[in-house]
Amino acid sequence: MIVPLRIGRRPPLLSDHGKALFSGAKIPSLLILCRCGSYPAGEDGGRAHSDAEGVAGRVCDLLSHGSWRPLMACSDLPGRLSPEVVAAVLRHRKLRSSDPLRLLDFFHWSESHLGGTPQKLESFSSLAVSLCNAGFHGAASGIIERMIRSGSQVPSVLDSIACNYDQNEGSNPAVFSVLIDVYKKMGMLRESAELVFLMEGRNLAPSLRCLNSLLKDLMKANVMDLFWRIYSSMQAANLGPDVYTYSILIGAHFKAGDVNSAKRVFSDMEDKGCISNEVIYNTMIGGFCRLGVLGEAFQLKKEMAQKGLHADAFTYSALVNGLCKNRRSEEAKSLLTEMSSLGLTPDISAFTALIDGFMQEGNAEEAFRVRDMMVASGVRPNMITFNNLIRGFCKMSRMEKVVELLDEIDRMGWKPDVMTYNLIIEGHFRRQNPDEAFQILEKMKRQNLQPNFHTYNAIVNGLCHGGGSERAASILQEMTEQGLEPNVALHTTIIAGFCREGDFEGASKMFDTMSERGVLPDAFCYNALIAGLCKAGKTDEARNCLVLMRERGLVPNEFSYGVLLHGFSKVGEMDEADRCFQEMLAAGLKPNDVIYTSLVDGHCKAGNFKEAFSTFRSMLERGILPDVQAYSVLINGFSKVGKMEEAVQIFSELQEKGLNPDVFIYTALISGFGKTGELQKAFQLLDEMSSKGIDPTVVTYNSLIDGLLKSGDVEKAKESFQGILQNGLAPTGVTYTVMIDGLCKLGNIPEAFFLFDEMLSKGIPADNFHYNVLVAGCCKVGMLDRALELFDEMSSKGFANTLSFNTLLDGFCKLGKLNEANQLLQSMVDRTIKPNIVTYTTVIDCLCKAAKMDEAKRLFLEMQEKQVMPNAVTYTSLIDGYSQGGNMVEAFTLFDEMVKKGIVPDDITYGVMIHAYCKVGDLARAFKLHEKMTESGGKLGLSSYESLISGLCEKGDFSVASRLLRGMAEQGFRPRDETCVAIIHGLHNMGYVDEAKQLLGTAVDRDWMPKDISLSDLASAL
Repeated sequence: MIVPLRIGRRPPLLSDHGKALFSGAKIPSLLILCRCGSYPAGEDGGRAHSDAEGVAGRVCDLLSHGSWRPLMACSDLPGRLSPEVVAAVLRHRKLRSSDPLRLLDFFHWSESHLGGTPQKLESFSSLAVSLCNAGFHGAASGIIERMIRSGSQVPSVLDSIACNYDQNEGSNPAVFSVLIDVYKKMGMLRESAELVFLMEGRNLAPSLRCLNSLLKDLMKANVMDLFWRIYSSMQAANLGPDVYTYSILIGAHFKAGDVNSAKRVFSDMEDKGCISNEVIYNTMIGGFCRLGVLGEAFQLKKEMAQKGLHADAFTYSALVNGLCKNRRSEEAKSLLTEMSSLGLTPDISAFTALIDGFMQEGNAEEAFRVRDMMVASGVRPNMITFNNLIRGFCKMSRMEKVVELLDEIDRMGWKPDVMTYNLIIEGHFRRQNPDEAFQILEKMKRQNLQPNFHTYNAIVNGLCHGGGSERAASILQEMTEQGLEPNVALHTTIIAGFCREGDFEGASKMFDTMSERGVLPDAFCYNALIAGLCKAGKTDEARNCLVLMRERGLVPNEFSYGVLLHGFSKVGEMDEADRCFQEMLAAGLKPNDVIYTSLVDGHCKAGNFKEAFSTFRSMLERGILPDVQAYSVLINGFSKVGKMEEAVQIFSELQEKGLNPDVFIYTALISGFGKTGELQKAFQLLDEMSSKGIDPTVVTYNSLIDGLLKSGDVEKAKESFQGILQNGLAPTGVTYTVMIDGLCKLGNIPEAFFLFDEMLSKGIPADNFHYNVLVAGCCKVGMLDRALELFDEMSSKGFANTLSFNTLLDGFCKLGKLNEANQLLQSMVDRTIKPNIVTYTTVIDCLCKAAKMDEAKRLFLEMQEKQVMPNAVTYTSLIDGYSQGGNMVEAFTLFDEMVKKGIVPDDITYGVMIHAYCKVGDLARAFKLHEKMTESGGKLGLSSYESLISGLCEKGDFSVASRLLRGMAEQGFRPRDETCVAIIHGLHNMGYVDEAKQLLGTAVDRDWMPKDISLSDLASAL
């Protein structure tokens, strides 16, 4: 055993603290001796010393007798006892060496005669040294504990013991190890470490066993700063290490997750000639298993056997536990069989770990078989075993099995503990049974089990995830009454719960309550509030929350910015999203692929494809590799707006990067090609995904069917519809909607009704969209009676709304049934269904086409009285109606009124007005409108071109008409023969023969006119 040694000069008898009291003055020698049991100098001090010594001498004489207590009781000595006398007795050399236990007995007896006066520190230390010298370490430990509890500081305690140790030659240095052990036993680990450092300064060293024990306790308590300082002190004093020190060091490295350092210590140990034993190997194997390094753990097990070391129950338990944590319970079970073959009986920890492993994997049957094996081996399950079973069943939501286990626990004489009830409460909340969870809480209280923090945490979490945040908030008050202080995490859970429920007033109230309770919100709390506000679209409040977070000294992290950026992107506030992104970069934070994807998605949905693509490229430049989701967002964005060339380019890049496109990417591309009418490419992609083993979803088929119906290919659409069924999928409401809508638009009403009935028979409810589509389809083919039947049916189901009326009105108007349209309009008013702009414009347009301009004007004024403001379409219908009827003054007045009201004319409005101006021969205004239209990005229609050309020909301006004809052709319009002939004839008659020939050649080349016609033929014919 390594023992404390004095090296060089003797250490000071006073601590630094003691020295400071006498700085600048000569320290009296008697005072120094006082610390070791003497008295101060001076006449009074000397007399006191003499009296105490005299009484102590008489006491010692009586103590030398076996029956000293009666003798003492018959004397006057009990009344003359004082702490000084006791100290003097305990210094008696003969008694100290011959009978320290009698001194201990005297010490305890003396306390009942001191009248509550505390013993001197010297008495404790003197007795402790004497007891250790005689090998009574347990008794010494008790005395030292009392010494510490007297309130003396660590340096004073050490000085006193060191002083007594020095005064007695041949003292046992074990007293210093006992001293450290006592502090350690009392949970005073930092004081234990302080002692080691103070001893180091006095050239003292506790035993290696003591230091190993201290290192172990420091590691268990996770006081790793002192752990490594103590180890450094050991190295400096050349103490050890021995095999147990190495074992503790290896354990410390594993605790820190540092596998390499643990392996290095293991290797160094063998290099230094310290022979590994089972303890070391078990420490290594246990560490590897805890960190999931199972391969090396099993390799060490083999190495043990090669070195003649035997794996014990601990070895196997560690391996079983490691395998179970890695969901390899079957392999773990085979280890139990191996143990039995070696004559080892698995202990309760091995069985419990295996049961927990099978439960974690959802294999309850196997877990129960292990439990039966455990009982058959004579190992009785304890509450940890039962709790593991209960935890597993609660996670599986099999609460009926939990009830059976509780009965078994009762039969075996066990009592459910707090953890048991906590697990059951969690299980009930997992099944959304809060009432049963609260019943368990009450049962727990009836059995005098006090709910702990974890109990209330389970309740709060369960309530908040089940929409009961208000009730969860009241639980915090109960916690406080029970002496438990709710922490910031619990408040955060409730705030997040309120946010999920949309109760932001409740969230705000809880946030304010935190301050009242002295609980400061942390970054997680602010993040929960920001996330909730963003989810509800309250981005301004979320932004304010981020500002407040900064003002309170908290630093927003990637999550803070990520959820805020996602919130802005979701509601289309892309300027704010970009600003937020720049703030994040300026703060030195690195956006991840999820944040970039959110930003790209937002720009795509807002139609900002240039920004979306730029952001995507920026992601790559920063070294962040996009995942399939990021590519999917960009491909989906381009595909939705028909930018298929860009979508295919991104698709190719994805594959070049070694990523595999998923069903969502293929579906987006198929949908895009369907919208652009490139169905051959869509079907090629369908074949490609099938060849890669990617099964199309119903959404994929819906996209194909939609594209096929839009292209008019009903038969192919039907085949795709059947393909859904053939692939084991079920058509959804969307599938039927796409089919019914497409068939109705193509006029195939009988098949649309067949699918409608089939949809209803499969339990898929019809909505107003289905009815509106069918009504529109019936109206389109003139089946007004059937349309009215459907309308009445949807009205009875409460589906009829403004859109429904508008659909039927449009049908009546297109068939010229004005009376029915007017009656339907009146019916809307009677049913208090408000007509909207579409309603009035539909009827007005119909009246204008029927030349009933007075009725149209009356309805036009009526809609404005009812605060339904006309739009460009409304004005255009009226202008065209008046223009067609020759009332040009009213037409021009309406146009001026429209412009004054800030209503922007559309291409059709411009076309109608150009035709009107041409009709009255006002080509200047017509061309002025044409110029305005072009400036605003509009394009002339075919009828507008022909009106302008006709007007120019009537004015004899054939050269301008010729240029306009070419411009018309460049816009993709094919001029009529009559228009070409009129211009060519005009040019020829005005002597522009070459220009006429050139125009004729162009007309023939572009197939506007027959190839065999010549200018002379045309001139002769005319």
